Amino acid sequence: MKQPQAAIEPTDAFFEQYEAKFKALAESKRLRIMHELTRRGSVCVCDLADAMGMAQSKLSYHLKILLDAELITKESDGVWNYYSLNHAEVNRLLSDELCCIFRRSGCC
Repeated sequence: MKQPQAAIEPTDAFFEQYEAKFKALAESKRLRIMHELTRRGSVCVCDLADAMGMAQSKLSYHLKILLDAELITKESDGVWNYYSLNHAEVNRLLSDELCCIFRRSGCC
């Protein structure tokens, strides 16, 4: 049986972290990028640009937003950057953590 989590007292910084994450998610191109990373795993930016049908400069703009929100990760190998979905962070967004602060009865 799942144990209820203790109620948390969110701070402004707590809400600002989630604001950045949800802003990053509020764009269909970035959601498509995340979906592509989910399907492919670690992807070179050049291959991702081809798959997305986007110029690398435009793709880099969206990748930076996702990186800043910690929704994806980046590994460099020489001149190439490889991007992956940050599964731990995505799972945290989909977890009970947020549910707990928005329910009167406490945790989910």
